[in-house]
Amino acid sequence: MGTDDLDLLSKRDLVGTILRMQAQLDELTGRVAGLEKENAKLKEELARRRKNSSTSSKPPSSDIVKPKRSKGKKGKRKIGGQPGHPRHERRAFTPEEIDEVWEYRLPECPDCRGALEDADVEARIVQQVEVVEKPTIISEHRAVGQWCPACETVHYPDLPDAVEKGGLFGPRLTALVAYLKGHCHASITTIQRFLRDVIGVEVSTGYLAKLIDKASAALEAPYNELLDALPSEEVLNIDETGHKNLGKKHWTWCFRALLFALFKVDPRRSSDVLIEVLGKEFEGVIGADYFSAYRKYMRSFGVLVQFCLAHLIRDVKYLTTLPDKVTQNYGNRMLGKLRTLFKVIHRKEKMTPAAFSRALERARDDLIQTAKRAPPRIEAQNMAERFRTNADAYFQFITTPDVSPTNNLAEQAIRFVVIDRRITQGTRGEKGQRWSERIWTTVATCALQGRSVFDFLHEAVIAYFTGQEAPSLLPARH
Repeated sequence: MGTDDLDLLSKRDLVGTILRMQAQLDELTGRVAGLEKENAKLKEELARRRKNSSTSSKPPSSDIVKPKRSKGKKGKRKIGGQPGHPRHERRAFTPEEIDEVWEYRLPECPDCRGALEDADVEARIVQQVEVVEKPTIISEHRAVGQWCPACETVHYPDLPDAVEKGGLFGPRLTALVAYLKGHCHASITTIQRFLRDVIGVEVSTGYLAKLIDKASAALEAPYNELLDALPSEEVLNIDETGHKNLGKKHWTWCFRALLFALFKVDPRRSSDVLIEVLGKEFEGVIGADYFSAYRKYMRSFGVLVQFCLAHLIRDVKYLTTLPDKVTQNYGNRMLGKLRTLFKVIHRKEKMTPAAFSRALERARDDLIQTAKRAPPRIEAQNMAERFRTNADAYFQFITTPDVSPTNNLAEQAIRFVVIDRRITQGTRGEKGQRWSERIWTTVATCALQGRSVFDFLHEAVIAYFTGQEAPSLLPARH
């Protein structure tokens, strides 16, 4: 074989090697591209799974693991009152409230053993409250049988309605059981033990359940009165949270007016609940999150809605956690505009009305324009679409008095329900749902109006036992 043949073979081997290497390079390049795509997808999925109450509309109770709070330079603060905070002291009992007075005197001077006289100075006083050993009064109501010689029949008089309807427990003790169950989250068995060990009365759990039914019936009229008043409210904040009934998914809706709150348990989480409660001609303003039920109700009937800016901030923060740098930058730009908007809101008291209005409108316009200039990624485009279709619904608070830019009022009212849900694990039927609605409404409304929950329960039970008109939960302006 000649030299030319050897050179030809070498060239063919070299070309083959180059082609094989090129094929391997193409294969590796394809694998790298696939892995990069998979990596981006996994990062996006990880960001979704890391959603919590600070980066989404999820409630704080859904956070499985919460980050530890930084102690900062000052370290852990001391237990008790903090420097600069006013002291909170209980008022002293008035003379009319005191049942007995004990006075103490020294028999002689502790220094010289001489005689002592009362000095013209204030006594050192300690007021003490104690539970009496037997905190109940047991009454026996006797309907005496009377013989009629003319018709040869024994007749019995009717007992008072409150006695007949109340039965073993009077109105105050019935109200106490309802208070422990509804306001203190106590279980039926816990109440049973309390009555046995503290009050000195033994009853069955079945009887206690019947007492709760009586209390629920006593609250029916006050609850329905608030329900009828909801459509006439000028501003309502609404929120909903999950509710278990016999293990099935239900929802507790919270309707928060200025001076009352109403709760409704329903298997639906749709605009049908809003139509049923508020009707199709609601003329007020609804404060809510961006859930679809509120958007549908708004579109269908032209209802004014203020979407919660706090929820918006969480959704924007989520954009900053995505792996795409362009979307992150978009989210950060929106956060900057939102900070500017809230700076203006917080400076309201330091500005004239005209200056405040101008600054607020500038901040609003900057936020809307920034939101609409979104990169071509689905999460960012979804955010831009909100402002293309519902921008005005984020700024009703600018032109409508008493409308808050956030939905904090409803979220605060619903916290009690969330706590009760965690303890009781939901309801077990229609009676339980109605009881929950009514007692939650009573507790929340009394708190807003500065009224005693127990006193209201007592009044309602008395009215129910005696057939009188039930007390009202409506605020005075109604």
